[in-house]
Amino acid sequence: MMTARRISVLGATGSVGLATLDLIERAEPGRFEVVALTANRNAAALAKLAIQHRARFVAIGDPAAAPDLREALSGHPEIEIGIGAAAIVEAASRPADWTMAAIVGAAGLKPTLAALRQGRALAFANKECLVCAGALFMREAAACGTRLLPVDSEHNAVFQVFDFERPEAIRAITLTASGGPFRTWSLDRMRSARRGDALAHPTWEMGAKITIDSATMMNKGLEIIEACWLFDLPPERVDVVVHPQSIVHGMVEYEDGSVLAQLGSPDMRTPIASALAWPQRMRAPVERLRLSDIARLDFEAPDDVRFPALRLARAVISAGGPAPAVFNAANEIAVAAFLKGQIGFLDIAASVEEVLDRSLVDAGMPKTVGSFDDVYAIDARSRELARDLIDTSATLRARTPSI
Repeated sequence: MMTARRISVLGATGSVGLATLDLIERAEPGRFEVVALTANRNAAALAKLAIQHRARFVAIGDPAAAPDLREALSGHPEIEIGIGAAAIVEAASRPADWTMAAIVGAAGLKPTLAALRQGRALAFANKECLVCAGALFMREAAACGTRLLPVDSEHNAVFQVFDFERPEAIRAITLTASGGPFRTWSLDRMRSARRGDALAHPTWEMGAKITIDSATMMNKGLEIIEACWLFDLPPERVDVVVHPQSIVHGMVEYEDGSVLAQLGSPDMRTPIASALAWPQRMRAPVERLRLSDIARLDFEAPDDVRFPALRLARAVISAGGPAPAVFNAANEIAVAAFLKGQIGFLDIAASVEEVLDRSLVDAGMPKTVGSFDDVYAIDARSRELARDLIDTSATLRARTPSI
């Protein structure tokens, strides 16, 4: 008799969490058992998922959503409820064979770390863990014997064709980028881009923050940093190419000239299924890839002038120390400000660059990253600097590139 694999999903109500649970629901009965689910504030959706998947424990981060969650689950005393940030970490600590870490942003670091310390399989869509605390995170994973399974479509693609037994044979890897909604926009037109324009992604369906990151190509900058840690490569061996069809997700170039690529329809259930079933395979309800229907695949170099996030990402990798965590925190604050209409689209990258510069001379900024507490302190201070900066939009306009 098959033993059910115990599953926890951190960020269950987001796009990655929902796709993960969709795959679990479609799997053969008895293959998976849901242990814990978390959400930030969507109590109704979390309760529905908990009932549907017979979760043992649910945790919601926002205490204001607690009454709604308790009411929705009032007829299900078998489901334990946790409230607040500590409860999210507790959910991540509940014994599970496989955990999906899909909490967006640096807020996911503590619960993802708790899941990692179980020493089991950790599938992660939260790239910020490696961006903010790469060396510490990889060291902790090795010490705990945790198998890291990337879920970002690009890193999962590389993971599938990367020869971990002979890494010396690998020349470089390539991450693809859709180019987002502004791939063909001029810099002048981008200057007046609105919230709705930036959220209109041509290929992928994602949450608001990640969609804006795609529009600025900040997501690709974060992914370069993540890839350096995950595949133990220097930044000059991590390439990025714009591929608007989003069919080729990642490539590995070998020293003999061979380039192995992973292709698939642009559906997050494919990389999630790869991670969920690893090292086996499982059926996923995705559209079959028919290259004859696509007819052509286009590739182009990214434009560092219109999309400076890639240049900034490579700079923070070279700088090391607090810089990657500053980069991430400043971006999260800038994206939130853009979504609220407080700053313009081009101000996002401009504010990140300004915060990076200010962090170098800021007396309150930790200068080393020797522990996770240092990471948390850097993140907090960077957010303060970013919020202060957003109040002085003239500084941002001076940073914005000219045509």
